[in-house]
Amino acid sequence: MNTIDQRIVSCLVANARSSYAEIGKVVGLSAPAVKRRVDRLLETGILRGFTAVVDPEALGWGTEAFVEVTCQGNITPARIRSRLEPLPEVVAAYTVSGAADAIVHLRAADIHHLETALERLRGLEIVDRTVSTVVLSRLLERPPTPEQ
Repeated sequence: MNTIDQRIVSCLVANARSSYAEIGKVVGLSAPAVKRRVDRLLETGILRGFTAVVDPEALGWGTEAFVEVTCQGNITPARIRSRLEPLPEVVAAYTVSGAADAIVHLRAADIHHLETALERLRGLEIVDRTVSTVVLSRLLERPPTPEQ
């Protein structure tokens, strides 16, 4: 995947309904050239659909972990969110019942990058302790369907 492909993917993530002509204006290609590249991105699995679902490994973010986060004191979900939002490796976060206050889903380029991200997460002033689980393989991942 080259930089033009990355820019096409960025356009689709921002607005999956963009026309090939609109994307072409942004990336400096004709509409037919954008269509050919989008078709290739679909064939190789980098784009998994027209909702611009991107394979994280294809973008270099194939290492992931789920982290139980226990915070110091009584803390609001809004405050947890505000501290997590600046960390680019945080792809999702949830408040949960049980011993932890939140579950954080991290994605990184490799195990070293993941370790650095975990260190930054642990360094947040709101965090008392963490318990990390590194993902070995994805067994099942379902997109939402209209019936749900």
